[in-house]
Amino acid sequence: MPKAKPSAAKDFIAGGVGGVCTVFAGHPLDTVKVRLQTMPKPLPGQAALFTGTFDCLMQTVTKEGFFGLYKGMAAPITGVAPIFAVCFLGFGIGKRLQQKHEDEVLTYPQLFKAGMLAGVFTTAIITPGERIKCLLQIQQEASVADRKYKGPVDCVRQLYKEGGIRSIYRGTMATFLRDIPATGMYFTSYEWLQRVLTPEGHDRSEMSIGRTLFAGGMAGIANWLVAVPPDVLKSRLQTAPHGTYPNGIRDVIRHIIKDEGVMSLYKGFTPIMLRAFPANAACFLGYEVCLNFLNWSVPWL
Repeated sequence: MPKAKPSAAKDFIAGGVGGVCTVFAGHPLDTVKVRLQTMPKPLPGQAALFTGTFDCLMQTVTKEGFFGLYKGMAAPITGVAPIFAVCFLGFGIGKRLQQKHEDEVLTYPQLFKAGMLAGVFTTAIITPGERIKCLLQIQQEASVADRKYKGPVDCVRQLYKEGGIRSIYRGTMATFLRDIPATGMYFTSYEWLQRVLTPEGHDRSEMSIGRTLFAGGMAGIANWLVAVPPDVLKSRLQTAPHGTYPNGIRDVIRHIIKDEGVMSLYKGFTPIMLRAFPANAACFLGYEVCLNFLNWSVPWL
């Protein structure tokens, strides 16, 4: 059988499959993360809304049921396949732009640049989904009738009425600041682990499921070590009432550091890290399985 060639189409399809796996595996802890990042600062003498990750998890399940952890999932599920498809497509394009021939092994700085390009590719389509997801996730009322947004479509309608397309895309710059360096780290760390873990004399397509899961999970952790502070800024900006931060992310940074201190930029760190490994392990496993299937079934694609 002739060697299957890398292609944009395969990267796109396999990336979409990996993205769907990510959402199903990681959304509950993503909900916890957003609620911790956006909870109001308690007044003097008042207790915090949540004391930590486990308390937020338990309160959500107790008050809203297990599926309360999956609030806002419709938005990322709807957009996740194209988002991750475009992300892996961008990484593939970034690699091929730097290769003199298709078998050239890129250096780690080159892989990082390819990953940053992937981050640029995804921001335009991920920002609206993130805005809708975060707004739905922070709704904690027990009664459906009391919620401001009835669902993703109603959320989009109200946001557009409030401020047009600019309101739907609020947080674009914060998403750029998060995703460009973090995605570079994401793919670079995964490629490094793939090289380290692939047995000598074997191809990476032969790597075991366990090693693929480990490499993907660790890549997710590396990604979020870079992404947490800008993700906090993004969540605050995207969930704040209209007009709260007239100068955008600059106002968010100033207010957070002044009122809550630098360490508040790491709010949600625990659920992020608890989520990062399984979600991204699932992502890369889905990607690699789908890519191997495509290489076997349609090597000419």
